[in-house]
Amino acid sequence: RSAEGEIVTMDGFPLADGLVIPENARSVAISRDGEVVAYFDDGTDGQAIGNISLVRFINEKGLEAMGDNMFRETEASGPANQLVPGTEGMGLLRQGFLEESSVDVVQEISELIEAQRGYELNSKVITAADEMLAATTRVR
Repeated sequence: RSAEGEIVTMDGFPLADGLVIPENARSVAISRDGEVVAYFDDGTDGQAIGNISLVRFINEKGLEAMGDNMFRETEASGPANQLVPGTEGMGLLRQGFLEESSVDVVQEISELIEAQRGYELNSKVITAADEMLAATTRVR
């Protein structure tokens, strides 16, 4: 929560435009489909204060990396298409959870082993070339 009451990321970026938590709210809950509900001390039912949407781009590889896992829309990426979480193949929101890694561990280990073998092979080629050069200089 920012000083202005906005729901923000850990880095202080607003999560959605105009999504402000009322000052007298005791707590906030975010549903899996992105609805944000504020709860108050008076015991009344929660009040919907906004929605969090997810976006999809036509060409995700066209996004400009800004660092710290942040990306910017570019002409190559196309415009952001805002969607409701859980629809059209979009993921769901989970309040209080960390995102799971999208890395395939088995594939990454296989690629690491392949890279290591490539390094070993290149090292042997350099050693053999060095030995051949040394033998050539001894012959003269």
